[in-house]
Amino acid sequence: MTRFASFVFSLFLIACSDSNEDAATSPALPDLTMADAWLESFVAAEALFPGGSMIIVDKNRGVIHKSAFGNQTEDSVVLLASTSKVPTVTLLMALHEDDSNVSFDISAPIADYLPWLGVWDPAITTEDLVSNRSGIPGLLNIFSRPDDYSPHICQFLTAGPLLACVETLFTTPLPNLPSTQPNTAFDYGGSQWQLAGGVAELVGGATWQQLWDQYIAEPCDLQIARFGNNLSLAGSWEGSPTGLVGLENPNMEGGMMSNLDDYAKLLSLHLNDGACGGNQVLSPEGVAFMRKDRSPEIGYGMGWWVKAPKQGGNIYLYDDPGYYGSISWLDIERGYGGVVFFEEYSGASGNVGSSAVSSQLIPIIEEALDAAR
Repeated sequence: MTRFASFVFSLFLIACSDSNEDAATSPALPDLTMADAWLESFVAAEALFPGGSMIIVDKNRGVIHKSAFGNQTEDSVVLLASTSKVPTVTLLMALHEDDSNVSFDISAPIADYLPWLGVWDPAITTEDLVSNRSGIPGLLNIFSRPDDYSPHICQFLTAGPLLACVETLFTTPLPNLPSTQPNTAFDYGGSQWQLAGGVAELVGGATWQQLWDQYIAEPCDLQIARFGNNLSLAGSWEGSPTGLVGLENPNMEGGMMSNLDDYAKLLSLHLNDGACGGNQVLSPEGVAFMRKDRSPEIGYGMGWWVKAPKQGGNIYLYDDPGYYGSISWLDIERGYGGVVFFEEYSGASGNVGSSAVSSQLIPIIEEALDAAR
């Protein structure tokens, strides 16, 4: 063998050695066959859930699994209802942290930013709004006392603009419904979330859609995910992005549409201390601030539900379920997140899907991840 051939052969051996070492030290991918079997079985058994899909993203390795069953595909575009809440707060936190261009403190009174004379407590903050602790009557009133809640119905209408609705919400009382002092009680959803969107538009000097593109969609390379207001028309959704309406009056707590790939990028942001690819969208502190439990009796941060730990353990699981059955979650202990899409657009039994994922599917995934380690 010539000296040159010997040199080339040595390089080949080194390269093979390095490759073998990488393969030996790289953790194995989890076997999620049982997770797929669960989802396939669920959609086969549940008449109101004819399809379902999921994506699992690892903090370091990105997407590690994607599957779809029934009438969904891996590219399905769905309406998310309340699984929109974490993305909404993510944008608000990005505005909060943009000290160079935006004068906004998420913990400052919203009266500092809204130009109208409001009827609600002037001490309410945006943090109160999106932790469901503003004291403004919450979403459940639209089901139990619709007539009393009707003055705030604009948040569910397709007509815009958003700021016109926000002015109505901020200046119109709901005298027959109970309210509380800010940051004293938990009352889920409703007008308080729409008010947060109005604050964002005013401090950001642009529409919600423009701010979403600037702060989230473009740095995270989102192709589909955006906000509209199909809540009153969900039953007619056909899965096309062109069917998203209400773009001028997007619903903050429940108006997002997405595919699996885009939502996985949002989960990756939260797993990776606020980084989307090479772009730092939030600080690590901002990501953690969203998970801080502000209602320990309920378990809720800002957008994230805080799941009670197993006896003697630490809090590690956070989720964001929606009215149509979808649910996203983060497991900060194992360093992964996931989202399951369902489309129970009647809303009659959406919790059947999200609750089943929480109680049955997530433990299967946890077991598979632990086995791979």
